Amino acid sequence: MLHSAARADVLNIPNCLTFARILAVPALVLALHYLEPATAHWTALTIFVLASVTDWLDGYLARIWSQQSLLGAMLDPIADKLLVGATLMMLIADGTLSGTAVFAAIIILCREILVSGLREFLAGLQVRVLVTQLAKLKTFLQMLALALLLAGPASGDFAPVTMQAGHVLLWVAAVLTLWTGSDYLRAAIRHATSNQKPS
Repeated sequence: MLHSAARADVLNIPNCLTFARILAVPALVLALHYLEPATAHWTALTIFVLASVTDWLDGYLARIWSQQSLLGAMLDPIADKLLVGATLMMLIADGTLSGTAVFAAIIILCREILVSGLREFLAGLQVRVLVTQLAKLKTFLQMLALALLLAGPASGDFAPVTMQAGHVLLWVAAVLTLWTGSDYLRAAIRHATSNQKPS
């Protein structure tokens, strides 16, 4: 009975949506790598948009159904980082992102790695940094930028405008990643330089 209850907690709908977002990552990579360019980008865009929707939906359902879990809390940010990181790397690999736009991608990737490390450090000190509205805006703009960049090469006459909008939003998201990441950095430095010993 206890085993069945535990399995039900793990396989609730919010967690399954998170699992689906993780599985969307290799599907997106395979689409961009193996399909014809136009088909690849539209297929990848569809996968990316559906996966991005689950990012909001899993948290919303977990709250309204009281199905929040430690597993979900652990996997949700991991799924987001995998999706964003894989998409950025594939866009660089196929030449969609080039020139100075690559630096925006590197800023975002480095920030995500840095924040993951800082979160682990702060968790060991039982310190939690709350997600701000600015961080939520950063995530939204980041997802919108990547969606535009996935669509851009396959959007025909609208490609130049779509790509330009994607590049601008990617840089805005990159600046916001630095801004929001500084919250974690300040908290980590404050606790690392205090007289408190890790428990």
